[in-house]
Amino acid sequence: MRKLTLADAVKLKSVLSKRIQELEVEMDLTAFVEIEKGTAMPYQVRTLDVVEKELEEVRGDFRLLDKLMYKANYKNEISFGEQSLTIVEAIELATQLRAQARKYKQYGTSSKEELIHSYSDTITLVKVATFDPEHYRVKGIETERQANRLSNAINAKNYQVELDFDSDKYF
Repeated sequence: MRKLTLADAVKLKSVLSKRIQELEVEMDLTAFVEIEKGTAMPYQVRTLDVVEKELEEVRGDFRLLDKLMYKANYKNEISFGEQSLTIVEAIELATQLRAQARKYKQYGTSSKEELIHSYSDTITLVKVATFDPEHYRVKGIETERQANRLSNAINAKNYQVELDFDSDKYF
């Protein structure tokens, strides 16, 4: 049996998901036919039973692939900075770093001081930042760089890790 890289498994999982959707649609199309009352049923190249069995097989492959991917993501590690992370932890950290970078960049585009429209002519309201926007702009860029480095490390590891899964019938 040919091995499958974790990176290819991610792509294959998408292929299998799409195939499941296609087979579900095909089930609907083969389940019913419209005919004139009293006429013979038309010949169907693929019957509902055939499609249902293929769907069951693809779903089984999907579950197996999913299990193998989860195991690989839990067992394999990536070095990032001073720490060693499982792939699943690294994926979550990259997601969190991207969210953090977005927030930092949002603060980085803020004004240090901004006049607020008031309903009173006698009171002037000012919104004042309690932080240095430039500091957060730079911090956002650096955090995004970290997320990109971590994502690159995850991608590289995904091409190194191999799964015992026969993908020949799908690729």
